[in-house]
Amino acid sequence: MAMERVSLVIVLLLGLAAASFAQQASNVRATYNIYNPAQNNWDLNKVGAYCATWDAGQPLWWRQKYGWTAFCGPVGPTGQASCGRCLLVTNQATGARQTVRIIDQCSNGGLDLDQGVFNQLDTNGQGYAQGHLTVSYQFVNC
Repeated sequence: MAMERVSLVIVLLLGLAAASFAQQASNVRATYNIYNPAQNNWDLNKVGAYCATWDAGQPLWWRQKYGWTAFCGPVGPTGQASCGRCLLVTNQATGARQTVRIIDQCSNGGLDLDQGVFNQLDTNGQGYAQGHLTVSYQFVNC
């Protein structure tokens, strides 16, 4: 009986590890959106964010803690299931990294970063010149 429990625990842990590896992607196109969170008082309703339905009532510190992004894949939960989750986004050209919170959805098949986050990741200016960055992301705890 004890051996069966140990085996079950191992299987569960391996399943969780596999799920966490599946929650990342590389060579993702990241564009930018002008949410202007500070100028809009960090109000998800005011910027028309999809996730406002569930997250607009979160405390101010929660809405301010990370830069904002719209999430449209290609890997990870979509719709309401992605709202409020965080991503560690890395500029593949420079290695610059930022943690962002998903507050919106999009349809461009990548990320639509708030302009401030985009600028922080675009440490060599190539993203601005091209109109997008090539990034990798992984879901992380907020």
